Amino acid sequence: MTDDIDRARKREEELLGDALRDQARRAGLAGKTAADSAEYCQADGCDEPISSARRAAYPGCKYCIDCQRRSEHQQQQSARRAFNR
Repeated sequence: MTDDIDRARKREEELLGDALRDQARRAGLAGKTAADSAEYCQADGCDEPISSARRAAYPGCKYCIDCQRRSEHQQQQSARRAFNR
């Protein structure tokens, strides 16, 4: 029984790793490191520092968390408007 659980856990880890690599590739982040991230938010009028934890977790990031959320929200709203036309 534990062998099945161990195999399932290992397979889950493999699938998660594959999904994270695919996401990084699609986002153009493959091969980037925290050094490729901006130290300060590049959104117009923001200039907030981007934490080292965020830069390490999301290599190549250009926006602080708040500006990234705002940007994603605006993109979702635009996509909804375009879909509902």
